[in-house]
Amino acid sequence: MVVRRSRSVLLACTAFLALGLATTSFAQTAAQNEEATSDAAKGDRVTNLKPIVVKGKGKASKDVLADSPTASETTAKEIDEKQITRIEDLGRSTEVGVGFNRTTGGVNIRGLGDSRVLTTVDGIQIPFLLDASRESDGGINSFDFNALSSADVVRGADSSRAGSGALGGAFVLRTLEPEDLITPGSTWGGVFKFGYNGDDRSIGGAAAVAKRIDNTAVLFQGGYTHGHELENNGDVGGYSTKRTEANPADYNQKSGLFKIRQYTDVGTFGITAEHYNKDKDTDLMTLQSPTGNFRPGNYNGTDNIERNRVSLDYKYEADSADSLLDTANAVFYWQNLVRETGTSGYRYTSVIGDYSRLNEMEDRSIGFSGNASKSFDTGSLHHQVTFGLDVAFDKVHQYSAGKDSCSNPRWRATCAFLHTNQSDMPDVDGKRVGAFIDDKIELGSSNFYLTPGLRFDWYDFSPKNTAAYRDSANYNGLPSGQSDSRISPKLRASYQPQDNVEIYAQWAMAFRAPNVSELYVNYGVPGGYVSYGNPNLKPETSNGIEIGTNLGDDDFGGHVGAFYNKYKNFIDTLNYRDPTGTYPLGITEYFNRANVRMFGVEVNAHKKFDNGIHVKGALAYVNGKDSDTDQWINSVAPAKAAFTVGYATEVWGTDLTFITAAREAKKTGDTLQTPAYGIFDLTAWWEPEQVKGLSIRGGVYNIFNKTYYDALNAPSYSGTLTQPASYYSEPGRTFKLTLTQRF
Repeated sequence: MVVRRSRSVLLACTAFLALGLATTSFAQTAAQNEEATSDAAKGDRVTNLKPIVVKGKGKASKDVLADSPTASETTAKEIDEKQITRIEDLGRSTEVGVGFNRTTGGVNIRGLGDSRVLTTVDGIQIPFLLDASRESDGGINSFDFNALSSADVVRGADSSRAGSGALGGAFVLRTLEPEDLITPGSTWGGVFKFGYNGDDRSIGGAAAVAKRIDNTAVLFQGGYTHGHELENNGDVGGYSTKRTEANPADYNQKSGLFKIRQYTDVGTFGITAEHYNKDKDTDLMTLQSPTGNFRPGNYNGTDNIERNRVSLDYKYEADSADSLLDTANAVFYWQNLVRETGTSGYRYTSVIGDYSRLNEMEDRSIGFSGNASKSFDTGSLHHQVTFGLDVAFDKVHQYSAGKDSCSNPRWRATCAFLHTNQSDMPDVDGKRVGAFIDDKIELGSSNFYLTPGLRFDWYDFSPKNTAAYRDSANYNGLPSGQSDSRISPKLRASYQPQDNVEIYAQWAMAFRAPNVSELYVNYGVPGGYVSYGNPNLKPETSNGIEIGTNLGDDDFGGHVGAFYNKYKNFIDTLNYRDPTGTYPLGITEYFNRANVRMFGVEVNAHKKFDNGIHVKGALAYVNGKDSDTDQWINSVAPAKAAFTVGYATEVWGTDLTFITAAREAKKTGDTLQTPAYGIFDLTAWWEPEQVKGLSIRGGVYNIFNKTYYDALNAPSYSGTLTQPASYYSEPGRTFKLTLTQRF
């Protein structure tokens, strides 16, 4: 199970801060009551208190990262309508250009994933954990879609606001606010959800409630899901490498969200506490056999993830043009993310006896993120200036705990190659500072806008020489730290010839600092193999252009965009023979590719007709290669499109969606080149007039039970497949059913 040492800190901070705000609210109410009582005693009459002007009390403003013509939003309403419970569901419905790699645990946008896509929740970065030795990767999916107010996808390499990591784009999440539940004229609101998902036979529920008392609002949200393995379309059970069905698994997912908001005449002050945990246990039947080292029923896997955070929030929206600032947002936060993977069992042929591994990656951070904006005129020019500051301090820790039955002298030579109860990299203290400013300038009343922008980023990584790192069989001293800085400029031009029409062109630069595992991993042993980090890695940089247009409104509109990006110092791994013979089984080392280029197009359109029929379609295509070697970039997925036709009334509706993807380009090391496919989904919904707030939705996914493959989740290693191809297939025909009741 995930280490719980941070939970007491989380609860203590939440209780302390909640008590502080509650005391403030109580004091304000008491003072008002005392004043009213005193006045009544003096004149025996009712006194009208001075009204409080509440600023920033409305719906949450769009995140500063998502304020871009390349961004698209999926609202909580659309999340419910599309039955979105996982990131990959976005790519099946609202965002065909978005993928999710279940092996690495990373989002993929425009052919780039993992740490090349920045993920934030309420303005706080969720780090991508890279365990370069034990594969305890991921972490950015440590949230519950039921707790979200919206999910924005920001496409393109642009660090002018986002900072390090936004080479493919950004995945920007906002959690529920009290105003998402409390309807106008009410003082409370809530929602209850219950769902069944057939692709992993999961059953889950979630509930949220918010209450407003005078100028204080409180929100509680929680969710729980119990499920099993994600189905594939294999049909051969049993054990060993002949199995094509998915390995049996059970998981439990729990999430919680607490918010308190105090509305004042100088802005909105708030406290947020968030918890997410998912524990998964798997019977690794593909790695068991009647005569093998692991026998049936004696080899299991575990996969756990936990994220906790506490934050102090501030939002301000001016009610007068004379205010010093138009808007301001700030968040101070503490966050802890832990990712664990492991295996356990009993060995029967080699190093006979009990065996276990539990590999942990942890990132603990405290930080600040804030931004503000101000509009003003200079002559015939109208300016909208936005500026911001990000500061973060991180502590990254990696450790592998385990057990081997090495007491028997017979296994002494074999045990020398077993690496556990050690850290494969030093602990690392990280510091990050970033500041940006941009100015959206309107040239007179021409509807032509020019937006120059600039961001400065500085980072510093300092390795620490811990006892666990010195226990590594390949320890060779403490590697050097790394510190660097980058300037990321941007220039965007846009024109709005009429309402709901925007034509834009943008040039922007982006960068990504190396991940600490890419710098410092040191896993292996002399006489065997080794995986090396590279402390001399350079940050990845990008230089790109994009043109596009956004058209129309919710009834009729669309988007067309094209982009071209050049990347330098693209970080990758290289496998080679050791010329000295120290590591006869080979060396894997991180290095910088000199030049990589990517280009692509994105198109989507939608139309609602007066008779209730609606249609929509979307297409995403990316092409990415190493410019020097002409090798395909493995993270680039094939072209993908989705087309929907549906019918809706005020009470019920239905959609038929066709999803198709092209054949995967042959990439270096690809064992399974995924073929083209086309599948159909059918969904329907009903909101009975007799029960206010009730919504029932159902869907049949992959109606014709087609066997197909997602290129991002197909094996990309060289050699032969360890299982038959159908083992790596996506789910066949599955069903979803959700019930939502709003109050």
